[in-house]
Amino acid sequence: WTCREYLAREGILDVRYRVQKLLDSTVALPVLGEKLTEQHLQALRESLPPETTCTLTWVQDPVPSKAARVQSPARKLSSELQRLVSGSEGRWSDELADDLPRSWQRHGDLVLLSEDSFRAALWKQLGPELWGTVASALGARRVAKRGRVSPDGMRSPTVTLLLGQDGWVEHVDNGIRYTFDVTRCMFSPGNITEKLRVASLPCAGEVVADLYAGIGYFTLPYLVHAGAAFVHACEWNPHAVEALRRNLELNGVQDRCQIHPGDNRQLELRDVADRVNLGLLPSSEEGWPIACQLLRKGTGGILHIHQNVESFPAKALHLHSGHLEEQQLQQCPEQAFSNRQEDQRNCRNPKDADRTDSGRETPAAMARAEWQRWAETTGARIRILLQQLHGKPWRTNILHIEPVKSYAPHVDHVVLDLECRPLS
Repeated sequence: WTCREYLAREGILDVRYRVQKLLDSTVALPVLGEKLTEQHLQALRESLPPETTCTLTWVQDPVPSKAARVQSPARKLSSELQRLVSGSEGRWSDELADDLPRSWQRHGDLVLLSEDSFRAALWKQLGPELWGTVASALGARRVAKRGRVSPDGMRSPTVTLLLGQDGWVEHVDNGIRYTFDVTRCMFSPGNITEKLRVASLPCAGEVVADLYAGIGYFTLPYLVHAGAAFVHACEWNPHAVEALRRNLELNGVQDRCQIHPGDNRQLELRDVADRVNLGLLPSSEEGWPIACQLLRKGTGGILHIHQNVESFPAKALHLHSGHLEEQQLQQCPEQAFSNRQEDQRNCRNPKDADRTDSGRETPAAMARAEWQRWAETTGARIRILLQQLHGKPWRTNILHIEPVKSYAPHVDHVVLDLECRPLS
């Protein structure tokens, strides 16, 4: 075996640096000094020809290996911070290594760090130099750190700007430009699949109402790609309203949208929409009455209802759904029977692949069953709201249930496409 093979096999070769030929024609193999023992040196000497020597020496400024030069951002961040801590007479530890971010969001020249990073006391002692080092390592000019979402009803982020003058950034999704202040507004990259789906909906000539518009997450796809003729965008966070105004102008669709700032429950608009988007989590239930008010009373339309649905056994949901069906049977038996038939036609029956070898349903199949139960319950409740509003029976039809993302263990963000039509 060669010396290099031996060092690699023993875990002593330092792969961060290249093998170098020195000025006196000797060859320097990089080793991890803390792991090299006298026994290793002796084994190397015994393997070499008699006229060859093997000694331990210090090489100033060793040449990085090719692999080391192509570092991942996370590895580069770790290396730079180790150098900063050592230069500040600190001691690098496993605690500090575990405190580094494993992921982050990038918005242009701003990096948004996760809230579970840089919590150790030592970081505070390093001062502004810390954030300059982080920015340099990650190729950014500004750094911000996420906190918990504020429970103020507006889902305002508690984001701290650590480096830079302001938090306004620009993000591009599916050819749509979004600008917003990360310290004031939320941006969820996990909703990209739903934004793409909205962009593909056949909305040509339609009037859409977006009850929770934010900075335009769904308002803009409706206008830019789906071909909506006009959108009524409701939003009560003034910072999001400002971002929404800018985004409409950025994308050249400001003439096809009216912003309704404030609480959408106070909205006086009615009988205008072919489609209503209800994109609020964990539930948009408070917006259901106004959504029904906005639908055209003569022809109805489609509701896109977002919800976090739990996939635990939902006994209460079964009881609630049964109560609603009983109530509908008393109010309009023919309508309730018709709606139940339509919902069953749109139900996804579990396939063989949805069961384990023992015959039990898989977690995925159980989750889909919960989505279906929630959708049926929601359809029944919307029917009652529409009947109470207009004084005549309506029908609802589950067009589609779209899983967006896993929100938490056993909790899924789903969207129900619910067709609502008055019965002639």
